[in-house]
Amino acid sequence: MARRFPLWVTASVVALTVGLAAPPAEAATREAPPRLPDTYVVSAEPGMVPEGIAVHRDGRMYVTSDATGALFAGDVRTPSMHPFAVGAVDRPSSRGVHTDTAGRVWSVGAGTLTVHSRTGRLLATRTAPDGPLGPADLNDLAITADAVYVTDWANPIVYRAQLRHGRPGPLQPWVDIRSAFPQFPAQYWLLNGIVADAAGDTVLVASNGTEAVWRIDVATRTVEQLDLGDQSFGADGMVLAGRRLYAVLNYGAPNGVYVADLDPDLRSGTVTHKILTDADGQAFDLPTTLARHRCRLYVVNSQGDHRSGQPPYTVSTVSDPACGE
Repeated sequence: MARRFPLWVTASVVALTVGLAAPPAEAATREAPPRLPDTYVVSAEPGMVPEGIAVHRDGRMYVTSDATGALFAGDVRTPSMHPFAVGAVDRPSSRGVHTDTAGRVWSVGAGTLTVHSRTGRLLATRTAPDGPLGPADLNDLAITADAVYVTDWANPIVYRAQLRHGRPGPLQPWVDIRSAFPQFPAQYWLLNGIVADAAGDTVLVASNGTEAVWRIDVATRTVEQLDLGDQSFGADGMVLAGRRLYAVLNYGAPNGVYVADLDPDLRSGTVTHKILTDADGQAFDLPTTLARHRCRLYVVNSQGDHRSGQPPYTVSTVSDPACGE
């Protein structure tokens, strides 16, 4: 038998139900997140020539100047960048830049590696010794749990510095790529981008001059060429996310972003995407490297083939074609 309640109880329940089912009008309309810029202005000063880029996990963005050595900082939510607190680094050029898990800013250029706090305080400086072809001209770096690896644009050398409590030891020659490729050209465009897998067991090194990416086994220092079939893959900057390799090409193939899926050992792979224009459908202006943050790729327009270029100097964006796969 159904239990009967007084009319005042029934009325109260109905009123409560209606109140729950009818939230205030302002709660029903949620604001969409703000749209991120498609293009970022690094600098409007003549002669800056951007080169490297890093986007930290919190959205802080850093770009280097190949022509002046300056570092610039910004945020993915705002379209303009500004000089980093350190101003000009004491070197004529800055190329590769990355952040570590603590948010410190690591950058290389000319013959030096520098580490700055997120506020711009200089924490460490390391100088690379000369290579077999002359003074070091450092290009890019990769940071693992126990070491930092650095490429040299003027020598076929990968340098390594041991890390202790986040501080680098001396930069020392670690691998000469000519051990695998004796015909390495005695000219510039030697070593470019460098990435390491999450475990720190494998390092991939790009070389414009040989139109190849070289795989180094960290334990044995064995060097072999990454097999990407018939695809010319003389990458400049690179990003490795799991087994997916993102690379910027500006030599030996149309300028743009190339994405390759690699095998579990990072010995071979297949190019799956080629992106030759930015989010606005414009061609990249001699792209040099890229950063990956969430579902977007950030690509540096260096204008390096017509130095010193024409300001403003910019970073373009494209959607990550592999996002959600």
